Amino acid sequence: MAASTYSPSQGAERRQRQQQMRRLSIQSDWDRSDGRSFIQCRPAFLRTGAANAASGSAYAEFGTTKVIVSVFGPRESKKAMAYSDIGRLNCNVTFTTFATSVRGQGSDNKVYSAMLHKALEGAVMLETFPKTTVDVFALVLESGGSDLPVIISCASLALADSGIMMYDLVSSVSVSCIGKNILIDPTIEEEICQDGSLVLACMPARNEVTQLTLTGEWSLPKIDEAMGLCMDACVKLTGIMRTCLKESANLSS
Repeated sequence: MAASTYSPSQGAERRQRQQQMRRLSIQSDWDRSDGRSFIQCRPAFLRTGAANAASGSAYAEFGTTKVIVSVFGPRESKKAMAYSDIGRLNCNVTFTTFATSVRGQGSDNKVYSAMLHKALEGAVMLETFPKTTVDVFALVLESGGSDLPVIISCASLALADSGIMMYDLVSSVSVSCIGKNILIDPTIEEEICQDGSLVLACMPARNEVTQLTLTGEWSLPKIDEAMGLCMDACVKLTGIMRTCLKESANLSS
């Protein structure tokens, strides 16, 4: 067994980093803890077919944020039949008990589940599977920041992997406002210190925003800047997602 290092005081170390970041936030120029520039996203690792039992699935790893999404259906549903002649999309987001630094806090996240549904429903061709249901289950294995955008992007990839008809892939990116600075794809430490956040999900090929969420106080110029950064990053992320799907198709053919 190889020797491993460990820290006996991770909580204190994290608080110290947060205090340091808060002091730095009043400055116009400072370094992020992972060495990225303010407008640089974390490396993205994507893979489809992560769950064999599902109709489609995907795994996403952005820095320390790790998510797996499984899609089941379309399958018959009494609720869908009573609801309308179009299909029904159900979304559920769950955090494992070891996803955060506070152990034992894993649970269903109703807010994230609703946001995931909102981001995806406009992209899915519900009329192509009438009176049936498609279930999307997202499991956050590790919460490392920008969790919701990673969940949305991974879920879109899983839907595409399942063969569900979509108008376009949905990609999502978030930014944090810390002092005078706007940081794209924030880590969990950066989110804790943020003065505001913006989460954007879109279908780049259609130039259509499917969800936009703002928290904190934002000026109109800051919103325009943040949305521009997110839209540009979403276009690039969608390209990575398409490459992943093509590689998966080539391997299975």
